[in-house]
Amino acid sequence: MKQGNDDQLAVQIANNETLSGGQTALTVIIQKIEDGVSVKIGQQALFGVAASLGFSIFSALRNPWSLLGRLDDIATDIESLQLTQQVWDCIDAFARSVGASQELSERLRRLECDYCGSANPVGESNCVACGAPLGGIQPHTCSKCGYVFKTDEKYCPNCGTIKPVDY
Repeated sequence: MKQGNDDQLAVQIANNETLSGGQTALTVIIQKIEDGVSVKIGQQALFGVAASLGFSIFSALRNPWSLLGRLDDIATDIESLQLTQQVWDCIDAFARSVGASQELSERLRRLECDYCGSANPVGESNCVACGAPLGGIQPHTCSKCGYVFKTDEKYCPNCGTIKPVDY
């Protein structure tokens, strides 16, 4: 199932109910942002897989030979536990195929010195032109989603979390 518009798309991925093993699903949110595209994967719903594995365990406790009849279910459940990694692998492969990268955007690669206006590489402690300290303008990462944002931004552009006061 997918839902969204040109700027944000949510895709629900689930295993096939007709297959053996328990039901599982997760949501992928793809959002257009100033610096490119943000991809977030929600928590995988594992109740169906846990129930199926639990049933296998209880069946085996009553009759160890019953495991032979549940091997298909157990294999499917174990594969379902890797769904999140499989989705990330698919996203990475697609991004590489279209020439996308995980580099910092041009907006975040250079810092403008507050004193002289010269461009400086991110991470530089002092301005390469005038020597002024640059610590106050270094980008930070969001404590909730890990997105890199500039010091003057009050909210994370990715998830909207308010920036902590100690920045």
